[in-house]
This record gives sequence, structure tokens and C-alpha cells, in this order.
Amino acid sequence: MTHKPSDRSAAIFAILSLIFSLTIISLTLLSASCSNDAKPAPTKAEVTLDPNVYKPDHPELFKLVTVEARELPTVLTANGSVTPDVNRTIHVTSQGSGRVVDLKVRLGDSVSKGQGLLSIYSADLAGAFSDYQKAVADERLAKTSLDRAQLLYSHGALAEKDIQQAEDAEEKAKVDVQNTEQHVRILGGDPAHPGSLIELRAPVSGTIVEQNISGFEGVKSLDNSPNLFTIADLTQVWVVCDVYENDLSQIKLGDSAEIRLNAYPGRVYRGTVADISRVLDPNLRSAKVRIVLANADGSLRPNMYAVATFRSRQLQPRLVVPSSAIMRLQDKDWVFLKEGQNQFRKTEVHTQGVTQDGFQVLQDGPLKAGDQVVANALSFSTSVAEQGK
Repeated sequence: MTHKPSDRSAAIFAILSLIFSLTIISLTLLSASCSNDAKPAPTKAEVTLDPNVYKPDHPELFKLVTVEARELPTVLTANGSVTPDVNRTIHVTSQGSGRVVDLKVRLGDSVSKGQGLLSIYSADLAGAFSDYQKAVADERLAKTSLDRAQLLYSHGALAEKDIQQAEDAEEKAKVDVQNTEQHVRILGGDPAHPGSLIELRAPVSGTIVEQNISGFEGVKSLDNSPNLFTIADLTQVWVVCDVYENDLSQIKLGDSAEIRLNAYPGRVYRGTVADISRVLDPNLRSAKVRIVLANADGSLRPNMYAVATFRSRQLQPRLVVPSSAIMRLQDKDWVFLKEGQNQFRKTEVHTQGVTQDGFQVLQDGPLKAGDQVVANALSFSTSVAEQGK
């Protein structure tokens, strides 16, 4: 069978159209495939996060407490130390010089009034006894002369002026005896028992809190020698604190004070403010505040470190939260303040002591009455830290 030229051309045209259509479809499919594999170039977005804001997964697990407003005294703390009561402290000295031959007590010993402290061999006392004995002998002689003069005067054998001179000599001799006897007693001797040893005795009962002498040392005269001992009655002591000038207006005479000592962590001593110094320390810019404490059991010892908490008698509105709601971190105090349904902010606060029921008193700051904070700040902080890992 033979084909016509027009039929052959039509067949070729149809074949070319089909090839062109297949090429277009292939290119389209290849373009679609490439477009599915390609990704757009990444773009950076600046995201700023507040490190003090926390969003826990389960906020309902953390108990909240409300910041309360109370009428409370102003609370102030100050460092200090225990010191003897100056009014109950005696400095023991020797009126005569010499050398120690017997030291009977030591620093820290308890002594009773009249108890012997030390014995001093003293040339001063020996000289005083010598003068006393001479005065006694002179007075005896003057008394004998007066008796003889009176006898002669009664028989008209002596002039009146002579009897007057004898009486005057007797009076002067008595004065000399009295003076020399007193000198012996001042030096610590007993006129009835002559000797050269000064027996130094305790003038009061108490504790020896200072000792400036040891055995066989020389004791100088009063004008160039320190006191040998200091005896203090420690049944009542002072706690002396340094209070900065900015805080002095918050402390008044008669305010109560609580004293805590490192030696007795669980014990609280209570006293009252007895004195506030009128002069400031030029270096510390602070004043000495004195608190009087009873010390019947002797547990308070001089130079113990103390922390005093002062409470004013005038009440002021203060904010309080439970102590567990405050977390100590990096020498600062923090609470977790609720800001929304699932958001808490770590907020710095400043404390002013603890109330009797265990609440922390807050200074003026970011919190206000009615705010809610996490009841257990430490537990909350641990939980959100683990959540962020």
C-alpha cells in the first residue's frame, strides 16, 4: 500500500508534537522535584530572655503565701562583745614597792573579799614599822615626862610654862603615833604584828579579769606601776555594741534588746539599753551602745562575741513573709513573686530581723501587701533548675 505525501507530513508533525509535549512534561516534573528538595536560607531572630523570670510546667505544685502588713517595732542588729560592768570592777594596787615572794591567785580565779592575793617583801613597810615603833617610844617618854612635870607642878616646884611645854610634847607624840600607825595600815601591815611582808588582799569578791604581775617580780611605787590585778563582779555584765550613726535614731534608752552569742547558739539573753555614747568613733562613725545583762550563772564571760537585736518601743507598719519564702543566694535575699498564671519573678528583698512567730520582716522595697510569693523558695529554685536541664 502506498502513502500520499500529505499523509506522511501529517504523521511527522504529530510525532514532533508528541516529543515536544513529553519534553515539556519532563522539564515540568524536574522543576517540581527540584523545588520540593530546596529549602529557604535560614534567618536569625534576636530573642531576649529575662533570667529572673521562671515558668514552671506545673505551678500548682508550689504553695503560695501572701505578703502581710503588720504593726511591728523597728528591728536593728549590731555586733558587740561582753565586758565587765565598770561599776563592779576594782583595780588592785600596792601602796608600797618591793618584790613578790608569794603569788596566791591567777588570772580567771574567783576570789572572796579579804582573801590573800600575794605577799610582797617591802622595805617601805619595814621603814613604816620602824617609824611607828619610834613614835610609840617617843610618846611613852613624853607621857612619863608629863607625869613628872605634873607632880612637880602640884608641889610648886615647876613653873606653869614648863607644865604647858610637857603637855604640848605629849600631844605631838600622840599625833606621831597615830600618823605612823595609819601609814603601816595603808601599806597593808598590822601594827600589832611588825614585819616587812605586805599581804595584799581582795577588797571585794569577784573574778580576776586582769593580771599584770607574776612571781618574784618587782612592784614599783604607785606613780609608775600599773594595777596588779583587776577584780570584777561578773554577776552583772555589759554588752557593748557599735551602732552606726545612720541607725542611732532608731535606738532609745530603755529599748529592749536580745543578745545571741556564738558560744550558745540556741540561747537568747534579754536586756535593756542603758546608755548610748554621746561621742562617735571617728574611724567607724559609730556610737557605743551599752546593754546591761544579769549573769547569775556566770555563763557570760568577758570578750565573748555577741550580736544584739534591738526592738524599738514605737510600732511601725512592716511587711512580713515566712522565713521559708526567702532564699539566700550570693549574699542576697530573694523571693519568687507570682506575676501571672504561670510566671514567677525572682525578686531581691532586704530583711530586718525575725518576728517571734518566725516571719521575716522586710524593708521597703519591690513587694507590697497582698503580693503572693512561693512559700518554699529553696524547693522552687531547685525544681526550676532541674526543669531547665
